[in-house]
Amino acid sequence: MKPEVPDIAVVGAGIIGVSCALALARKGFTVHVLDRQAPGLGASYGNAGHLATEQVFPIADLSIIKRLPAMLMDPLGPLRLDWQYLPRALPWFTRLLLNLRPAPYQRSVAGIRALNEASLGAWQRLLQSIDCAHLLKPDGSLLVFERPESRAALEALHARMRQQQVPVQAWDNAAIRQAAPHLSEHLQGGLFFPATGHFVDPYRIVTELVEAAKATGVRFLQRSVLDGRVQDNGVVLDTDQGPLAARRVLLACGAHSAALTTRLTGKRVPLDTERGYHLMLPAEQHRLPFAVTSLERKFIMTPMQQGLRLAGTVEFAGLKAPPMMARARQLYQLSKGLFRRDLDAQGATEWMGFRPSLPDSLPVIDRVAGGKVLLAFGHQHLGLTQAAVTAEMIGELAAPAHGSPVPMAAPYRLDRFFVGPGEAREGAR
Repeated sequence: MKPEVPDIAVVGAGIIGVSCALALARKGFTVHVLDRQAPGLGASYGNAGHLATEQVFPIADLSIIKRLPAMLMDPLGPLRLDWQYLPRALPWFTRLLLNLRPAPYQRSVAGIRALNEASLGAWQRLLQSIDCAHLLKPDGSLLVFERPESRAALEALHARMRQQQVPVQAWDNAAIRQAAPHLSEHLQGGLFFPATGHFVDPYRIVTELVEAAKATGVRFLQRSVLDGRVQDNGVVLDTDQGPLAARRVLLACGAHSAALTTRLTGKRVPLDTERGYHLMLPAEQHRLPFAVTSLERKFIMTPMQQGLRLAGTVEFAGLKAPPMMARARQLYQLSKGLFRRDLDAQGATEWMGFRPSLPDSLPVIDRVAGGKVLLAFGHQHLGLTQAAVTAEMIGELAAPAHGSPVPMAAPYRLDRFFVGPGEAREGAR
């Protein structure tokens, strides 16, 4: 029997790929999803669970130059750059610094903000459509500060947020104590973001979407995609179980997207990976009502059904270096002093995953190669936040409304990095 040729093969079964697969199937396409492991076991398994619509600024600012020596010296700092990875990371960091110039920086802010403003509504529509609205708690989130000398930085951030029309409220110590009584009485105050929320089980979100996708006809294949090529009649993907032909392909494999993008488009996308860690505390299910971030300690604590998840550390060390789980354990030390009573670390589990990041902090959401290749990757810390809206955009790119031109979101196009074959430029659009 001749194998079925799907309309679209999705490479990547994380939150982006699975959300897009469901959206495409609902558009009437036959869809196969390929991943080397079961759905949701990559970065989607261990993310912070925060619907971070307030995070409209790029992943770095000019202060990163001053912090670079500390990044290289402190293996347990909130932002670490591995010495051995430095030569490979330098071109990416150079591009990042170029994007901190005023014009490209503002383009990045506008692009992130546009996605984030649409993200909560997109997630509510998606979860309601699969009867899982209860997995998202749109109860807001809180950024706290401890030291009086941090007040100026918090007030400056407050002003920047208001300038970008991010819903934000200044809270004093009394407001924090009322909303989150287990937090330390020594906290000075904070910023509350009412238009954010948290997912009570990020992995279950993926599994529920998978079941909905299967019910719509999507097939999930556990295969490693080794190579690919665009042909006149579609795309061929070479996998560890032989070739798979499809009429089109969607690349949504996160930090692993760069090589296959080059093979299918001829463009070398400047994608790197941030290694993120979490520490899960199963004995702490009811300590916080919503996600809480520390301004000084630079990590987040998110309440989930399985306990309290501590996350937020960033490490640049590539895809191949072994995890440094001391960075995950350090998150418990960071939590000390933020609560009236120290957290219970009994039964704590550690995790490390890869966040795909581009130097302008914007994802690639595009269709190229005559429409045969769709792209959805590079969402940095915001993959979970932007997954549902990305799926809606990919659905429109794959099947524009009748009589309408193909929607092209310029800030997220692949060719923003290029002026010609192999020529890189930031902020091309």
